[in-house]
Amino acid sequence: MPAAAPGLSRELEDRVYAGAEEATRFFMGDSDVQHALEKIVRLLEADEIPYAVIGALALNAYGYRRLTVDIDLLLTREGLEEFKRKHLGLGYVHKSPGSKGLRDTENKVAIDVLLTGEYPGDGRPKPVVFPDPAEVAVRGERLALLPLSRFLELKLASGISAPHRLRDLADVLEVIRILQLPEGLAEELNPYVQEKYRELWQAAQVQETE
Repeated sequence: MPAAAPGLSRELEDRVYAGAEEATRFFMGDSDVQHALEKIVRLLEADEIPYAVIGALALNAYGYRRLTVDIDLLLTREGLEEFKRKHLGLGYVHKSPGSKGLRDTENKVAIDVLLTGEYPGDGRPKPVVFPDPAEVAVRGERLALLPLSRFLELKLASGISAPHRLRDLADVLEVIRILQLPEGLAEELNPYVQEKYRELWQAAQVQETE
């Protein structure tokens, strides 16, 4: 008789159910990361610090429902320093020694910070840079985001330049598919990323079979 397959450990089973529980809370708008987002946006608004929410939370805002457990923020260097001066030690700590990132100690959520003027992906100079949120962010009643074209531009530049950031290209593919974006949107993007956008647009036209 063939040997019996090894059984799952209790730890692995618990992770499955914990992940499902976290996903349920997230998509109901009641997860730790959403509470942390509301808190930091409220402080940034009160301090009049320019910012834009980017990363997976922005993807959700634009219609791509994707679970995340951390926050990505675009700030200027001056804005980050001002926020740290006012709030470090008062509900926020450095994510790690010397890091730009923060951790919300109340909600136990990591906050990754990208700075105006930095380069996406591999961090090396390229035609696409993280913009100044004061100049480009689109503001709503509850938060500020980058315009969709600028957000996709950053993700494309990241995925093109950094092999370990291929998830960024997959995100763009899914956004194109979900929002049915036109091929002509490429003309609104930096020339550095236009060819990759068109390539992903073509891929998004392939109908998936069940």
